[in-house]
Amino acid sequence: MNLTKVLSFVFLLAAIALGYLLWKGVDDVVEAEKRIALVEGAIIEKLQMLRDAQLAYQASNGEYAGNWSDLRNFIQNGEIWLVQRTETTKLLEYGKEETTVSFDTLGSVPVMDSLFNKAKYPDFNLETLAVVPASGGKQFEFFADKIERNSYEINVFEIRDPDPMNPERRLNNKEKALRVGSRTDASTEGNWK
Repeated sequence: MNLTKVLSFVFLLAAIALGYLLWKGVDDVVEAEKRIALVEGAIIEKLQMLRDAQLAYQASNGEYAGNWSDLRNFIQNGEIWLVQRTETTKLLEYGKEETTVSFDTLGSVPVMDSLFNKAKYPDFNLETLAVVPASGGKQFEFFADKIERNSYEINVFEIRDPDPMNPERRLNNKEKALRVGSRTDASTEGNWK
């Protein structure tokens, strides 16, 4: 073999090796993005369930749950009251109307059966609801307080992922971590929309 054939063979092997490394690098990034999207989808689903539980807790107790144990106890033992509202409008003289509103309590249903029934969430497990998926057992951070807006006290809550898997969500002291609610506004929306 002469030097040209040896060099051609070496460069061919180097080109194949570099091509494989390039493909593997791109494939790893794509797989990591798929894994992040899958985990964030599971986190969003849990945050939505926790938001529904917080809204039911607030409707029953007049404030949001500030920790997981209070919310878990409410989900296990709490009840949601079923109230029927009826309006009766009576026509008075000269086209005036008088409206009478009455409320009737029909009964109650357990929170577990109402919010987390088997038809809606067949694999629901209350013990793992507050655990962030793919986090090694870390729990969501809970916050509840009252803020003042236009001379009114408003209940607020925030539930957030303490350690985001997505590197973009870790920037600026985890400012963009997935969360539902807000510490400063009367919002129950999530930041993933």
